[in-house]
Formats: sequence, structure tokens, C-alpha cells
Amino acid sequence: MDGLSHIQSIVTFAWWIALDLSVLLYILLDGADLGAGVFSLFVRSHHERGAIMSAMAGTWDANETWLIVAGGVLFGTFPFVYGSAFSYLMVPLALALWGMITRALALEFRHLAETPWQRFSDICFGVSSLVVAFFGGMAVGAILQGFPLTNTPGVVPTYVGGSFRFISPFSIWTGVAAVLAVTLAGVLFIRARFEHGEPIREQAARWTDFIFYLALAAVAVTVVINAVIFPWAAAKWFGAHFWIWGLVLIAVVFVAFKMRSAVRHDRDFAAILWFNFAVAVMALAMMVTVYPWIVPNTWTIYAGASPAVSLFTFTLAMGGFFPVMLMYNAYQIWVFRARISALAAYH
Repeated sequence: MDGLSHIQSIVTFAWWIALDLSVLLYILLDGADLGAGVFSLFVRSHHERGAIMSAMAGTWDANETWLIVAGGVLFGTFPFVYGSAFSYLMVPLALALWGMITRALALEFRHLAETPWQRFSDICFGVSSLVVAFFGGMAVGAILQGFPLTNTPGVVPTYVGGSFRFISPFSIWTGVAAVLAVTLAGVLFIRARFEHGEPIREQAARWTDFIFYLALAAVAVTVVINAVIFPWAAAKWFGAHFWIWGLVLIAVVFVAFKMRSAVRHDRDFAAILWFNFAVAVMALAMMVTVYPWIVPNTWTIYAGASPAVSLFTFTLAMGGFFPVMLMYNAYQIWVFRARISALAAYH
């Protein structure tokens, strides 16, 4: 029995890694699409807005698949967390879902509409991208704050609280920070996807300078807030191994400025890779900080996991999909790697 429990703990830990990886891949891949959508709100040319949609037409739906995978992993391996967290985050996730649906409709039906309705699709595309980024960021901030559960012996704990408990100064801030982060990813994406000399690429290049420092400041502010309001974060960051966290901070700053250097030398693909590397380092640091919690002060990954039989069955059924999806994503990115111009407007 002890051996089975040990194996179950290992499998639970592995699925926690898979869950975090799925969320990270969604942020890296679809975050750039969302940021390009936010940027499109400030693009005046009707054809250039359409070209932004065309730039992501071959990959956006596959990028969003990672969010579905994350939801499936959460449901299949951490059902207690799934049930309580979705009750807690019902409002922001519903608004983010509305944004995703609206964005998909705008992308898929723009080319079927007459010009006035194409402009309406452009607005829907930009606003829905902003909504998804903001409320997705709010949901992350709300999760870090934790939420109350029932405590009835013999009964599965459930969320107890109001529909708007997720709203706090911190969650609002993480929503704003998420918008800044995806906007930076979006302008890097546009620089990489459009031909040199295109006006929209030049506009994105001008935005890069400003958004880069805003996003860097947002990261710094978020780290400070986390250290101040979350004892579990401060205990790890300023504990016996504080020097390791100092090295992590130096690494993030170094990678960020490598990205900035790549941007200045017009190495657009390298800039995206450095940006993604910075995000991945910060995500890994947050995972280590939060462990063993999946929702701080609410659920540990082991308390919220499925029973052994369900966990092993889910592993056998779904484990093989991850490498297939990674290969599929890589193939899509390779196929649609060429630069385009405003003449590729989505109509």
C-alpha cells in the first residue's frame, strides 16, 4: 500500500508539471495572438487590421488547444480543485470564455462580411482579446490569493463565498500586468510576421520600446507585491536559499535585455525566443515558490488529486497526447513561418 501511495504521489506530481506546462504553452502561444489583438485596437488601416488576423489564421485555434488541455488535466487529475476553483472563478472565467468565443467568431467570419461589418469584426477581435487577457490575469491573481472551503467531515470540500470574491486590488493588478505582457508578446509577433518596411511593422517597432519597459516594471511591481502580501512567497524567497532566488532574478533581467538587444538588431525570431525564455523562467520560479500548493493555502497537489485508480486510468488514456500535440504545434509554426504584408488582409 505504501508503494502504491508513493507511485501515486509521483504520478500526481508529474500531472501537476503537465498542467503547468499546458498553461505555460497557452500563455506563450496564444498570448502573442491576444497581444496582437490588443495592438490592433490602435491600428488605423482597415487592411492592416485584417492582415493581423491573417497572420495568425493558421495557428490561433491550435494555440488555444493548450488551454483545453489544461482544463482536461485539471478535471481528470485534480477534480476537487477543478470543482471548487471554477465555482470561485465563475465570473472571470465566463467573461474570458465570452472573449474567446467572440474572438473566434471575428476571426472566422470577417472575410465573409461587407466592409462596414468587417470593421465591426475588427473591434470585436481587439476588445475580446483585451477581455481574455485581463480576466485571465485576474483569475491567476485570484488563485494566488486562495479561497475558503467548507469543512464538513466526510464531505468533499467545496467553495464557500460570493461570486465576486475574486475581485481585489491584487487581482486587478495582475489583470493589468497580463495585458501589458501579452501586448509585448503581440508586438514581437507582428514584427516577426510582417515584411520589413511594412508600416504596421514600423508601428509595432515603435511600441516595442515603450511596452518593454512597462512590462519589466510590471514584473518588478508584481514580485514586490507577492513578497509583501503572501507569507508563503516571502518565506521561500528570503529563506536560507535566498541567493538562488537572487540568481533567478538576475537571469530574468539578463534574458529580458537579451530580448531587447535582439529587437534593436532586428532579430525578430530571436527576440521572441528570449521573451518566451524569460516567461518560462518566471513560470518555473513561481511553480517552485507555490509548491506543494496548487492553490495557495487552499489545496495541495496531493490533497486535490484523484484517487489512484482514476489517476492511473487517466494517465494511460491521455499521457500519449502531449508529444503528439507538441509536434503538431511545431509543424504549424514551421509551415506558417513566412512574413506577410498588409496585402494579406483577412477578407
